[in-house]
Amino acid sequence: MNTPGMQKSARLKELIHRKDKVLVVMHPPTAAHGRIMEKAGCEAGFVGTSAVVGTYTGLYDVGTASMTECTQIGGWIAQSVNYPIILDGDTGHGGIMAVRRLIRECIQAGIAGIRIDDQPIEGKRRTGSAGVEVVPMENAIARYRAAVDMKNELDPNFVIMAQCYAGNASNSSLDDTIARLKAYEQEAGVDWVQFEYPRSVEDIKRARAAVSGPFSFMKGGVPRYLGLKEHLDLGVSIAWYPSFTHHVTWAALWDFMQEFNKTDIAVWDAFVEKHADNPYPHPLDGGLEAEGLEKQRDLEERYFSAATLGKYRK
Repeated sequence: MNTPGMQKSARLKELIHRKDKVLVVMHPPTAAHGRIMEKAGCEAGFVGTSAVVGTYTGLYDVGTASMTECTQIGGWIAQSVNYPIILDGDTGHGGIMAVRRLIRECIQAGIAGIRIDDQPIEGKRRTGSAGVEVVPMENAIARYRAAVDMKNELDPNFVIMAQCYAGNASNSSLDDTIARLKAYEQEAGVDWVQFEYPRSVEDIKRARAAVSGPFSFMKGGVPRYLGLKEHLDLGVSIAWYPSFTHHVTWAALWDFMQEFNKTDIAVWDAFVEKHADNPYPHPLDGGLEAEGLEKQRDLEERYFSAATLGKYRK
């Protein structure tokens, strides 16, 4: 099976195994934002159900977004940028056969990797929420093994990440978290494990020591986000910062609207003046390689007569 995402999945696998530089993962909120992030040096993006899919659909992250909605949005973004995109797979959207379909759909859409949770599908909650539970370890391992087997059939480089919610689950503990991270890596054979809710740096150290392969952690109950050097000092070469991009764009838009309500068009004039000597990239710019206006005109000049093309002279 040959898909547009295979080169990107190979790149993602290479990046998660890199040791000397931290891979920073952030949300591309939309395809347009993703292109701006690419121009700014982004190496990998995560399409989360909460912030990215929710931005498009308005749905809250409680398991209501469907598999096809998530893969459609993830695919749009993946096909718009040159860096690998990881999709939030939630709980797999069903049993082991649904998980297999999910992996197939992702690979066909050009997505490079997926994050799958160990929460129950009946009570899936947003990260960090109260009432989180985890499924029995046997069920979780079956879920991950189904994903790994499917990707091995279609694209062995496609990256499967297991996100462990046990650290914040009402029916689990830190010790169970450590055991699950090890099992997901060793028994299920996933490419990457993530600790969803550490409560301290010591928790992160314990988890890091338990697994040998790619490992990352969310902020969870740690008082602040850790910097890139702090990640490397902990032996962690992947930094999980998805929501940053949303907050800065929300704040910028809020500030602009508040100022517009006060000063009318003057705020736009001030914005244009501010960026006259410091232009920002336009996400829809592109040459003939892009399916845009330049490409459209190039094709029309090949397909149509000089009389038809007279519209350009006008």
